[in-house]
Amino acid sequence: MTSPPPYDGRHLIADLHGCARLDDAAHVETVLRDAAAAAGATVLDVRLHAFGPGQGVTGVALLAESHISIHSWPETGYAAIDCFLCGRAHDLDAALAVIVAGLGATRVDRQVIARGYGVTQIR
Repeated sequence: MTSPPPYDGRHLIADLHGCARLDDAAHVETVLRDAAAAAGATVLDVRLHAFGPGQGVTGVALLAESHISIHSWPETGYAAIDCFLCGRAHDLDAALAVIVAGLGATRVDRQVIARGYGVTQIR
């Protein structure tokens, strides 16, 4: 029995503060699609739920390579971002830069988690 090829994934978690337009579902969708394009990922679908005027948006861009998601709280200018992509060919930093710029974040706290099997080191 042969072992499967290595899986090399990275999971970026980011807290964005000082954001704008967090209650604008159409804008959030554009930001997610643009972030996926910047990462070099393939969008399969985008699903969002807006909780109403002045309230947040939660949603996910379903990618062939995994996902990018957002949960927003416009009343505090905060957005929680989750970007999971497989393969080193995809640029998590470019995706996050697009999201930060698109939402006008003034502070970003981020971490990247190595995920996968059959790999010795993920950067």
